[in-house]
Formats: sequence, structure tokens, C-alpha cells
Amino acid sequence: MKFRKFEWTLLLRIVFLLAMLSGIALLLVRQYYMPAAFCVVILIFQVIDLFRFTNKSNVELQQFVESVHYRDFSRRFDEKHAPASLQPMRKGFNEINNTFKIISKEKETQYVYLQNILELVDTGILSYEHATGEVMWMNETLKKLLAVPYIKTIHSLEKREEAAYAEIIAINPGENKVIGLKGDKTIVKVLMSATAFQTDGKKYKLIAFQNINEALEETESKAWQKLLSVMTHEIMNSVAPISSLADTLKNRLQLAVGDLNNKTGSVDDLELGIDTIKRRSEGLLKFAETYRNLNKITTLTVKKIYIRDLFEAMHSLMQPTLEKKGIELEIILKDPDLMLEADGTLIEQVLINLVVNAMDAVKDRENPRILLSAYITPSNKVVIKIADNGSGMPDELLDKIFVPFFSTRKTGSGIGLSLCKQIMMLHKGTIQVQSVEGEGSAFLLFF
Repeated sequence: MKFRKFEWTLLLRIVFLLAMLSGIALLLVRQYYMPAAFCVVILIFQVIDLFRFTNKSNVELQQFVESVHYRDFSRRFDEKHAPASLQPMRKGFNEINNTFKIISKEKETQYVYLQNILELVDTGILSYEHATGEVMWMNETLKKLLAVPYIKTIHSLEKREEAAYAEIIAINPGENKVIGLKGDKTIVKVLMSATAFQTDGKKYKLIAFQNINEALEETESKAWQKLLSVMTHEIMNSVAPISSLADTLKNRLQLAVGDLNNKTGSVDDLELGIDTIKRRSEGLLKFAETYRNLNKITTLTVKKIYIRDLFEAMHSLMQPTLEKKGIELEIILKDPDLMLEADGTLIEQVLINLVVNAMDAVKDRENPRILLSAYITPSNKVVIKIADNGSGMPDELLDKIFVPFFSTRKTGSGIGLSLCKQIMMLHKGTIQVQSVEGEGSAFLLFF
């Protein structure tokens, strides 16, 4: 209705303008110059008034367009004090602004909601522009995995994590790859999945990094247990008769030695050969029995224990050996009431193995030192740390040290760290290693 009024007002102004033009033309034809001049002045005022009348709408339309352009949806157009002809337009502008404001709030709420979800999940998320490599999104989980606070472009990752950078660049949308990330001196296995999308004419690559370290360790541990079970069973079943047969042969040889000609020493050679067979058979039996221990631990006697008690027991047990070898043992426990639920006997065995390994690692250092500490992580996990200032280990060994039979020592059996790992897995925990060659190593037990 008001819009109709605006139309009629505009139409009447145009009619009056045309009528004035016609009147001026008529006065000029009849040579009434003075009245014509007066009418011209009136005509000028009519034109100015018509311009102002129509320009008001253009100015307000321009203001509305500016508010949309700059996303200033808080702008309001006064409806009450506006001319009747402009009230409908101002009302329409205000309604559109309100609609945009609601949409903007909804989008902002959705963005914040999605952002918080992505920060909470355990999966690392990385999104970057394919052409420039500019990183658009990187959540906290991925920052922790890569041990970086921020990266502006994906190419800046090349200097920090060259192998991971090459895998990220090479992975195609729809592919899945398992890679190792070296974050905070530890190698973590992650499943990398990629997809791609396009918006505003730009292509983006979205990559998810899922930590599968624990799942792989559990699967690997079960596989080793099965292998060891089969291997020890077969070795003992096959070697035990050989050892027994060697005993029988030696006894029969000794009974028949009087009837045999030993001038060439052949009987002595036979006896020596049988002794060798027997000795090696017993060695294999002992070997199989040793590795059988990996499968013996299946149940836990879990109770609440103070970590200070664990450390005191370790100090009492290891101090005589440490003093004899001139190794300093430092214990740091800021919270004396720190506890964990575990099988104390088995955890002591883990600590003994790790401290013994640390003693071997620092034996050639000038100031040998072992540090035993415990603390709680921000994620509420109890951590026991055994660190040394030994020779450290190269990166290529970090993935192998928990594998059964593998040892960096000539006299090592390769069972110690495998046993530690199995005990930690039975506790639903993990064991990680941090090492810098030439500086030292640290083993961390996460409960």
C-alpha cells in the first residue's frame, strides 16, 4: 500500500513537471516572458525536488549494499522517522539485514562447533591448498604428532620431517598409507588417509592422521607370541630326543671302546663329536626355555602401589652395583603420593631391565648418570621415565629394539625389552623410547 503511495507521489511530480513545461512553452509562444521566467524558476525547484526525492532511495540502497559488502549486518535503517515513501524500502532492508545476521550467526556457531570437535578427536587433521601449499587447517592432535606449534605452508614441513613431507605430497586422494612420524624423539606409526575438494575455484587436499601405534603393537605382540609358542614347542620336541640320543651313543661308545681300534684316534673323534652334539642340543633347549618366558606372563595381580615404594625398592636393589661401577642414580619424584594400579612385581622387573640396560649404555661415559622420575601428563596418564646419558641409538634401531631376539649387545639375549613391552601391554599401557645418538636415551612407561 505504501509502495503504491510512493508510485503515485512520483507520478504526480512527473505530471506537474510536464504540465509546467507545457505552460512555459505556451507562455513563450504568446510572448509572456515575465510569467514564463517565473515558471522556469518554479520548474527548476521542481526538478531539484524530484532529484532529491528519487536520490533518497539511491543513497539508502547504496548504504544497504555497503553493509552487505562489508558484512555489517548490525546496521539499522530508521523506519519511524522516514518519509512514507521510503518506509517500505527501509523495512525491507532491515528484514534482509536480520536474515543475513541470523545466517552469519548460524555459520559462526557451526564453525566453532566443528572446530571444537576437530580439536577433541584423536585423529590429526591437515588441510592445505594444493597449488600454493598454504595450510588452511591443522588441529592440536596433529601438532602434537609432528611436534610442531604451527606451519604456514606444507613445504615448511620438509626441513622438520622430510620423510613425512614426501609421503604427504605423494599421497593421492582416496589412498591410505602407514607412515612413521618422529615426534618428540619417538617414532609413532600413523595411518594417513587423503581426500580432495574444490571451493572458490581452488583445490584443497585434506589428510587425516590416525595414531595406530598401540593397535599395531598389540597385533605385533600377539604374532610374536604365537611364533614363539610354535618355535619353542618345535625346538624342544625336536632337540630333546637328539640330546637323549647323544647320551645313549656316548655310553655305548664307552662300553665298546675296548673292542675298537683307537690307534688313529677315531674313537676320540667320535666321542668329541657326540659331546659337541649333546652340548649344542642342551644349548638349544636352554635357548627355547628362555624365550618361553615371553608367553608365561598372562595374568596380573593388580593393586594400588605408591611409585615412591617402587623407586625405593629399585634404589636398595641397584645401589651396590651402581656404586661399584661408579654410576650416579638420581631419583626425581615431585609428588610423593603419586600412585598407579599395577602388578608391582612385574613393574619392578621392567624397571630392573631398563636400569640394567642404562648401566650398560653409560659404562664408557666420563660421568655416568641414570635418572629415574615419574609425573602425570595433561591427559592424566602416569609416566615413569628411565633416562641415561649414554651413547644413544641411531634412528634406524629405534623400531627394532622391542623385537624379540634383537639385541645391540653381543651377549644380549634380545628378550629384556620384548618382555618389558609385553608387561606394559598387559597393563593396557605403552613403552616408548627417545634417543639421540651421542647424548643418551630415555624409556617412558605410560600407564
